Amino acid sequence: MAKVDVFNLKREKVGEIDLSDAVFGAEVREHLFYEVVKAQLASARQGTAAAKNRSAVSGSTKKLYKQKGTGRARHGSIRAPIYVGGGQAHPPRPRDWSYRPPQKVRVGALTSALSKFHKEGRLVVVERFELPEVKTKGVVSALATLKTQKKTLVVDSMDNENLRLSIRNCKDHQFLPPEGLNVYDLLRHDTLVLSKDAAKKLEERCLKSGKGAAQ
Repeated sequence: MAKVDVFNLKREKVGEIDLSDAVFGAEVREHLFYEVVKAQLASARQGTAAAKNRSAVSGSTKKLYKQKGTGRARHGSIRAPIYVGGGQAHPPRPRDWSYRPPQKVRVGALTSALSKFHKEGRLVVVERFELPEVKTKGVVSALATLKTQKKTLVVDSMDNENLRLSIRNCKDHQFLPPEGLNVYDLLRHDTLVLSKDAAKKLEERCLKSGKGAAQ
């Protein structure tokens, strides 16, 4: 079990928490990051690009002039791509770019990212992230006291309304619930701050998914 110090918002150590080595002490397999992030970004693509081919544009279907005897190049339709206003040759069509890597790959990438933060000392666990009111300045001050780096990802329950609403106006910081934590958002930030409850829920999520992938 990986032992991690637990702090309060004044960065005073208030205890320790035991976290599974399978989640926070696993081998960091960085090649999985590429596979999962690529899939996340592909799934976020709209895929709405489209253009008209020669059958979809408006225009006469009549042959412009006879095939032979004019000395000109042969043409059959004013809708051809060579003409202004004609259809596009091989135009883009709406498509779905999304795909889903195997569960084993997704779980492996997430545990590798969490382990990387822990091994590099960029993981901070707090007992509770409680704010007295909805105020962005309060979040920024608390993160500064915790000595986090420029970009911080804070993970706590969605029930923590004061935290969720206070942090949403921060340019460099982001809030996510344990069930919404993903590899892309992890790798975009310098420091990961977990509440004690969120750390346990995240551990449970990864272990449960890992068992499912192993079956």
